[in-house]
Amino acid sequence: MLRGPHVYASMFELARLPWFSVENGRLVVSAREEVGAIIDVHAHLALAYVRPMQLDLFRATGETEHYLPACCQVDLDVYINRNFSSERLHALERDLVYGSLTRGGMRATHTVPNLAREMDELGVVKSIILPIDFPYISQNHAHAADAARRDDHILAYGSVHPYTPKLRERLDEQAHGGALGVKVHPNVQCVRPDDPRARELYRACGERNLPVLIHCGPVGIEPALGRYLSQVKWYERGIAECPDTTFILGHSGALQFEEALELQRKYENVWLETSSQSLTNIRAIVERAHPDRVAFGSDWPFYHQAVPLAKLLIATEAKPELRAKFLFRNAARMLRL
Repeated sequence: MLRGPHVYASMFELARLPWFSVENGRLVVSAREEVGAIIDVHAHLALAYVRPMQLDLFRATGETEHYLPACCQVDLDVYINRNFSSERLHALERDLVYGSLTRGGMRATHTVPNLAREMDELGVVKSIILPIDFPYISQNHAHAADAARRDDHILAYGSVHPYTPKLRERLDEQAHGGALGVKVHPNVQCVRPDDPRARELYRACGERNLPVLIHCGPVGIEPALGRYLSQVKWYERGIAECPDTTFILGHSGALQFEEALELQRKYENVWLETSSQSLTNIRAIVERAHPDRVAFGSDWPFYHQAVPLAKLLIATEAKPELRAKFLFRNAARMLRL
């Protein structure tokens, strides 16, 4: 079967690229000096809703069950979820919805030591855990904060739903507990980005110097309501009204990349985060985005960190200064590391 230049029969075939190799059955970055240190600003641990967390988030397992498994063919030049078969997509949906109430499933491998092992293999020095919470029925921000306290690989954002009572008090509690920013997910949290309560949250984050990493853009596999809520056209009002708030557009607008890129070029408080984007769009970021407001993300454990890393390494092959900014320096500056 003919394959394009950036289609790989499995994740391990990324070792065809000059920066990777397979050692003891694991994909690793072998060109450490050339690649440099990496900060991943978009990662998750297993999430829990309604019931308390049923998993041990500090338990190592033999392999991480990414939602896109390492054995699957991966095309770097499509939006990454286009690599899911219908069977894999159904498995992802079951694990996220029903698994959040249980001890089992793929989620049982989405733990701190499993993430840390992958980070060490690739040279990722810090990963930001992004919790997603609702009022009353979840405490995922607390698990992220606990992970950051117990493992030096991890940094934590908080999560305050825009309709949380005493919103500012909740923000203060989470910031006092170590949260370095706030995750907002209009699709999952069912709030349009320009909702008045969402804009109140953005203002409160700016007052506290807490960046907002917000899922941005439709991804094509979400329910119709989520697709509507994440249209990039809804994001500009909050960005324009809150110039003191840093907005990091998760997935760089997803399937509406050009609209997100335009927001980053128009507003000085807007960043792009690279997870899930196609190689073509990563190259567009390299050529057209403001270079000081771009950060690397993976969306682990949906995907192995090597997959988005490979795209950025290819796109910056002749631009080592930009590579260092996108992989490490920009995020380090934002996080005041």
